[in-house]
Amino acid sequence: MTQTAIPYLFMRGGTSRGPYLHADALPKDRETLSEVLIAIVGAGNPRNIDGVGGGTAVTTKVAILSASEDPKADVDYFFAQVAVEERMVDYAPTCGNILTGVGPAAIEMGLIKAQDGVTPVRIRAVNTGALVEAEVQTPGGEVSYEGEVAIDGVPGTAAPVSLNFLDVVGSRTGALFPTGQPQEEIDGIAVSLVDVAMPMMIARAADLGITGYESHEALDAMPELFGKMEALRLEAGQRMGLGDVTKSVTPKIGLLAAPQGDGHFSARYFMPWTTHPTLAVTGSQCLAACALAPGTVAEGLARPCPESPATIRIEHPVGVMEVRVRFGRENGFEFHSAGLTRTARLIARGEVMVPRSVWRGA
Repeated sequence: MTQTAIPYLFMRGGTSRGPYLHADALPKDRETLSEVLIAIVGAGNPRNIDGVGGGTAVTTKVAILSASEDPKADVDYFFAQVAVEERMVDYAPTCGNILTGVGPAAIEMGLIKAQDGVTPVRIRAVNTGALVEAEVQTPGGEVSYEGEVAIDGVPGTAAPVSLNFLDVVGSRTGALFPTGQPQEEIDGIAVSLVDVAMPMMIARAADLGITGYESHEALDAMPELFGKMEALRLEAGQRMGLGDVTKSVTPKIGLLAAPQGDGHFSARYFMPWTTHPTLAVTGSQCLAACALAPGTVAEGLARPCPESPATIRIEHPVGVMEVRVRFGRENGFEFHSAGLTRTARLIARGEVMVPRSVWRGA
């Protein structure tokens, strides 16, 4: 055979999808691993025509799973964001939507033994060190994908996967506000640089010349907006201690507007060179923290939320995402934890092929 076969599960997690792979079936060195993932996805082509990618940043994501050596976790989840049109892989961020599928995938791979009813899976997000507990529906000791939960951005309904995120503050930088300030200016634009689950640069949509209610297609057709945001983001990366982020997808970008419906605020999330069609799970936590903390760009724009615990409703291009949060204000603002309910589905299983010239196998 002129190709190397790699076992895989192809899953939707939240509003993203991609291959879920076992670490033991992949090369150990990072350079070869990147070439394998590029080949699997078909990166370097806008349609990813020679791989399983879907031509968008939410469909070129990869989850790599293994048994965890951390006593606090059952499974290690290593995330890879593969580029669409470039032959590039970014290992700096994590993805909360893809994480939704990690619990079910770990059970399908035999890393976790399913219980009858609900199976808790403790997950360590290797990229950031965050700990997450997922609750997977397993009636009769098998993963159930059918259910009555609907999430905006995905057709139909499916079984719920509850996620509880712990230790999310300072995921990359070690601080809620890496610069020590809840708000500052970059090139005359007010921004909040926040690190909760995902480092982000957050600004008011109106300050960037948009309403904040545009569709993701309309925003993707605004090259001047992306040029302006990228200039701000590069400086934000330096200020946050992330260094040169020219080739990194972090920090992500969020633009806020007042709510149009019964949400707490409206948000548009950027990945960062395209607009997210809905909203990232990690990004939603960071945006919620920004809305709750005093003195940020969200102050006076987001509906107030005086009591903890609370459910923050974030309006996005195709609906609303709800984030369950716990926080305190007794000794200054403290963000304790966040939880969400998402869904996942196993789409395919089998082997994905890569040319032997890329990797000859384990």
